Amino acid sequence: QVQLVESGGGLVQTGGSLRLSCTASVSISRIETMSWYRQAPGEGRELVASITEGGGSPFLDYSVKGRFTISRDNAKNTVFLQMNSLKPEDTGVYYCNALINGNYYWGQGTQVTVSS
Repeated sequence: QVQLVESGGGLVQTGGSLRLSCTASVSISRIETMSWYRQAPGEGRELVASITEGGGSPFLDYSVKGRFTISRDNAKNTVFLQMNSLKPEDTGVYYCNALINGNYYWGQGTQVTVSS
């Protein structure tokens, strides 16, 4: 069973920065794709960013391009989401997701709140 643990959420003012971390219980070199999703209050879960095992050409949703960066540290089994120039519409619960052999695994989520 793969476990994912997120951290780094919190309350920040508009324009501020946060760095989310997602640490896996297995070597992430085995994980095909790792992603960050967010769920705003009353909304569905949406894909924000993803990165493949090779780390090349990460995906970023248009709403966060130029502000967010996704990266991975295989030695630490951790994927990061660096969030800069945060806006109130970035508020939500951020979930880490891992795709392994066709199976999806989720973390428990970490709350990000951006005040105006």
